[in-house]
Amino acid sequence: MRGGVFRVTGGVPLQGEVTPQGNKNEALPALAACCLTGEPVRLENLPDIEDVDVMLRILAAVGVSVEEEPGRQAVKVQAAAEPNSQLPVELCARLRGSVTLAGPLLARCGRVFLPLPGGDKIGRRRLDTHLQVFQELGAEITATGQGYEITARRLRGADIWMDEASVTATENAVCAASVAEGETTLRNAASEPHVQNVCHLLNRMGARIEGIGSNVLRITGVPALRGCHHRIGPDYQEIGSFIALAAVTRGRLLIRQAGVPHLRMIRSAFNRLGVRTEAVGEDDLLIPAEQSLRIVNDWGGAVPKIDDAPWPGFPADLTSVALVTATQCTGTVLIHEKMYESRLYFTDSLISMGARIILCDPHRAVVIGPDRLRGARLNSPDIRAGMAMLIAALCAEGESVIQNIIQIDRGFAHIDQRLRQLGARLQREV
Repeated sequence: MRGGVFRVTGGVPLQGEVTPQGNKNEALPALAACCLTGEPVRLENLPDIEDVDVMLRILAAVGVSVEEEPGRQAVKVQAAAEPNSQLPVELCARLRGSVTLAGPLLARCGRVFLPLPGGDKIGRRRLDTHLQVFQELGAEITATGQGYEITARRLRGADIWMDEASVTATENAVCAASVAEGETTLRNAASEPHVQNVCHLLNRMGARIEGIGSNVLRITGVPALRGCHHRIGPDYQEIGSFIALAAVTRGRLLIRQAGVPHLRMIRSAFNRLGVRTEAVGEDDLLIPAEQSLRIVNDWGGAVPKIDDAPWPGFPADLTSVALVTATQCTGTVLIHEKMYESRLYFTDSLISMGARIILCDPHRAVVIGPDRLRGARLNSPDIRAGMAMLIAALCAEGESVIQNIIQIDRGFAHIDQRLRQLGARLQREV
């Protein structure tokens, strides 16, 4: 069941063990990359979320068959011999990740119509870098009222300096360059864990990508790609949310199979808020109970700052979660969200719950804590703010009602059921 409202009674420590879902931001481009071959690709650990459902519907519309195993533990994806390169406008308007289909379909079909993608309303989300990459690989682009007509008789490798380290533009570029003629050097490339894993998937399909994990990728084009098996990695955005949930509810939580090597900057930022985490076992992360939650000032007593940046910096998608966590910590901290000018507007809801937050401008907020939050009626504006509001409600005094929770369902699988298993008093009402 998806959608409806959440009715939340806060103040209960969340305790136990949890395993993070597969990374949403890896799953969508991985599904798109399957269009590069006519052979079947088996993807494991695909998250059972609304955004993946929409992506699967888009794939069906362009001639890609998907066979799901029970519980969506794995799916077998197989593109048609000649996929449809006309992406459906209405479905793409619901999903920002639909843009990752442009590179694979352009490479496979020689053309693609890319509708204007949808997604969270967190500010302008430009497509310029995607279009720049396609042009430098030899494509011609015509803008229309509903999107972009992109054609290329033959893609040719190039030395490309991306004008921003865009995650999805990097994924589009490596997909297109994998079967382009010659060698492509992609500079200022994104290097997030999900970008790395998409590159590993392509290499399993027969691509030749070097420099994975750095901001300079070298791709030697091959004539064709093949099928393979690939496992989606853990969602570090969800892991960050679970760290916050344990901290603000004062519970003890063990996160299994957390992908700890990729969490250094995330753990460092939470440590700045006084949240201690411990790596245990082979790949688990422990958040101890009853932490001090005291913000660590910079040298000289200066107010510290948590700001987002391209990987390996602190992820932009976790700034909302860090901000909510800060409301329960002793001290003052500046949250600086550099990428999206509308992401911090949800702070009005936290202020109504009793938080002391000064929204300096669209990108910066000063949080002064701690404050006991009060239950309230809330509305989820996007995936990450929706989770931030759920975290706030679970540590607040009294009852909260969160509306528009389809936004949370877009990125978090069965979150109500999983949180109840940890002790949360949380019900979904349709």
